[in-house]
Amino acid sequence: MYWSKSIWSSSFLFAIYLVSLPPCMAQSARLRGQIKDQTGAVIQGATVTATSESGKALSTISAADGSYYFEHIPNGNYRIEVSFIGFAMKAPIYFVERGQDSSLNFVLVVSSIVQNVTVQSADSATVSVDPASNTNALVLSGSNLDSLADNPNDMAEDLQALAGPSAGPSGGSIYIDGFSTGEMPPKESVQEIRINQNPFSPEFEKLGLGRIEIVTKAGSGNLHGNAFFNLGSAVWNSRNPYAAVKAPFLLREFGGSLTGPVNHRTSYSINVRGEDTDNGAIINGAVLDPTSLAIVSPFTSTPDVDQHQLILTSNLDFQLNQNNTASIRYRATDADIPNSGLGGFNLAESAYHAHSLAQTTQFVETAVLNDHAVNETRFQFFNVSSSDIPLNSGPSIQVLNAFTGGGSSGGNFSDIQRNLELQNVSTITHGPIVLHFGTRLRATLERNFSQQDFNGVFTFGGETAPELDANNQIMLDANGSPILISLSSIEQYKRTAELQKAGLTTAQIGMLGGGASQFTLSAGDPLVSASQFDLALFFGNTWKVKSNLTIDLGLRYETQNNIRDPGDFAPRVGFAWSPNRTHNKLVLRGGFGLFYDRFALINTLTALRYNGIAQQQYVVNNPNFYPTVPSEESLAAALSGQVIQQTAPNLRPPYLMQSVLSVERQLPLHTVVAVSYSNSHGIHQLLSRDINAPTSPGGPYPLGNSNPIFQAQSAGLFNQNQVIVDAKSSASKNFSLFGSYTYSKALSNTDGITTFPAKPYSMAGEYGPAATDVRDFETFGGTIRSIWRTTFSPLLTVKSGPPFNITAGRDIYGTTLFNGRPGIATDPSQQGLIQTAYGLLDPSPTTDEIILPRNFGRGPGSIQFNMRFTKTIGFGSLKVTGDLQQGKKNEKSRYSLDFALQMRNLLNHNNPGPIIGNIASPLFGRANQTAGSSTQQGTSFLESSTNRRIELQLRFTF
Repeated sequence: MYWSKSIWSSSFLFAIYLVSLPPCMAQSARLRGQIKDQTGAVIQGATVTATSESGKALSTISAADGSYYFEHIPNGNYRIEVSFIGFAMKAPIYFVERGQDSSLNFVLVVSSIVQNVTVQSADSATVSVDPASNTNALVLSGSNLDSLADNPNDMAEDLQALAGPSAGPSGGSIYIDGFSTGEMPPKESVQEIRINQNPFSPEFEKLGLGRIEIVTKAGSGNLHGNAFFNLGSAVWNSRNPYAAVKAPFLLREFGGSLTGPVNHRTSYSINVRGEDTDNGAIINGAVLDPTSLAIVSPFTSTPDVDQHQLILTSNLDFQLNQNNTASIRYRATDADIPNSGLGGFNLAESAYHAHSLAQTTQFVETAVLNDHAVNETRFQFFNVSSSDIPLNSGPSIQVLNAFTGGGSSGGNFSDIQRNLELQNVSTITHGPIVLHFGTRLRATLERNFSQQDFNGVFTFGGETAPELDANNQIMLDANGSPILISLSSIEQYKRTAELQKAGLTTAQIGMLGGGASQFTLSAGDPLVSASQFDLALFFGNTWKVKSNLTIDLGLRYETQNNIRDPGDFAPRVGFAWSPNRTHNKLVLRGGFGLFYDRFALINTLTALRYNGIAQQQYVVNNPNFYPTVPSEESLAAALSGQVIQQTAPNLRPPYLMQSVLSVERQLPLHTVVAVSYSNSHGIHQLLSRDINAPTSPGGPYPLGNSNPIFQAQSAGLFNQNQVIVDAKSSASKNFSLFGSYTYSKALSNTDGITTFPAKPYSMAGEYGPAATDVRDFETFGGTIRSIWRTTFSPLLTVKSGPPFNITAGRDIYGTTLFNGRPGIATDPSQQGLIQTAYGLLDPSPTTDEIILPRNFGRGPGSIQFNMRFTKTIGFGSLKVTGDLQQGKKNEKSRYSLDFALQMRNLLNHNNPGPIIGNIASPLFGRANQTAGSSTQQGTSFLESSTNRRIELQLRFTF
């Protein structure tokens, strides 16, 4: 009640003040603006005070997007001051109010160096010893966001490219409004994006290099909004290189936003975005002609996939009192794909209906405790419900890396996941020391219903088989022995179909090299539920030792349930030093830190589901009953192998030790350059092993039965070295450019929990290039403003090819897995060898052959050049913004129309997706999709049916 009384008292006194003014002075106007730091990052919770000549003061607090707002400023002379913990103004700004709406923007600097720093514009490129001012950080806001795609999935891809090749095996991380879970917001609701900022901050669990922080827009103190419509058509696009004909494509995106004040203390923002996309799925593989049984390779098809999505985002921002602000945000995303799961090797018959609804509710409260302390509390509830319904209930037929037909192996699926995240963060400033500490509690509860493999899955992997003549008789060599040849997966499937057509029994077909390689069937209770909790505490101390030296110390503690984790301490340390105390144009920066990965809940769910009790997962090698699906009872009676999955009792969270050393230099023309070296050493990385695999091919099983036991372990290693060159330039107000080059070398013996060693009891040959081992990576982008209110926003990404694993496509070691790698043949006359670009390879390696190392192949590089061209037409009465006290003003039309042309892959370069490494595949060594298309399943909204994509965009803004 105290703050309420204070509000009424202030309002009463302010009313008396207005009445006492002369009539000519009783006019009032609005004052608004935005507050940022030197890096261009917005500052939330800053206090803005306007003091009149008579000593009367008005105060407000900046919102989440850094904006502040005064509803009524009477005519007169004012002293404007802005304060925030750890920052300060060099001097107050004196402002003259003459009864018209005005705008003032402020840039704050670290408080301990105010006396030595000249305040720079937010567009200036400078170097600083502040921990958050590392030059290899990239801050995007305003028109700089134009180079990013409008589609949220494409925008995530662009941001990952800007973040560079991640320092670590698990990829980059994305935080949305400070939360570690959630959905990628529409670009229309994004206020600012920070990439790679302050990599050793103890507040974050993930590596700083590769970290992306997205800040969404808050409500505004002035009514404005926009409406847009985007149109894309296959007519304007180029054919996908992996389709024989141009795939269908029709994009219609529409929506708008409205933001404004509810009253002088409350503002709102509403954003609606809809999307209807007909995106052709690119199917590329090898199939059999149903009449002649001839192999059709390559086989391509482009069925139309309808995608429908609606996104609603709303914010409500409150100024509770002079020292407290609060924000409530809600977002809902409804996605529906009636014909999902197509593309790659997945034929149209394997489709399923996918639907999802994601809802996010956030509450953020910021309290300025005193002149030296700020506390922020954040809470998020993120709920996702999704379902998949197969369109075909028959068994799935998987001819490895040729085609997948029949029913969807995923079966009926539904999942409800509830994520709760609570954070409390405090900042205290004491002279040159800034303390930053807080806690985070996360909880995830998941209810998962899955009938995966309940319909049965027949797998054809290819094998070494006798050569047959035209009458299906085994051909013999001069010694009377069968001539052996290597059949690819599609050839094995063809032989099976031909022998079935000839009327042979399943036993005869098997003797002649036909039949499936494996059959799997799951049964039991499809429902499993689990929960997971993790707690993190952090403390950071930034000490401004001198004007040219900053030391940043931090400690983070994390723990979780579901594994035996007593707790993990993650120390962080950083420094920044400049040889010049007055002009920091050269900065040497370095740091070291430990970063842990949490053991994901999905891994716990998998172990609960396939524990041999809840569900039974039967595996039959070389089944003699294809295409008939046997009953669970018959499989159990035949003592068929049952796969069990579990977590190792001594498993612990994986972690990385990262070190970075940088040299940053400020150059003329507002240009900065940084050269950095980064080293990452990972221990206890996750992998899996079959701990009941035969001790040798065809040998005994350690546990006395044939049940494979897949155990998740933390026994992997990861090592990475990177050299990074970053440059940013703002040579003028019309040019804002940035670029980066990274040379990286990453080695590991695992690429995650789904990685199994090729030989169950040997790690020989497993240590090699990691899946993230992209040696060369370059990005270039920015914003160029030209004449006639036109803007060009390019974004170029160039990278060398990643490695890929080469496999034999067979279960060589009796683990039920098709991950065995071929041997390097020593005898060219040996039967069943396969000639490849990597030499003669043996799909059934002998003991004297060297096994091909993991990730031995290397794919081609890629070039992605995107460009947005925007033309703005303004009309309506003009409004004036700018620094009125200094006589600077910008004239801005009240209404504007933006005509934009968004072009992705403007050069029409073929950027291949994952390379097929199965030597038994007819497409070995090639891709069958463009990059970014191989995940064409589930509720992922893709616009990848064509290679070069062009969208026309129209936006009305007021």
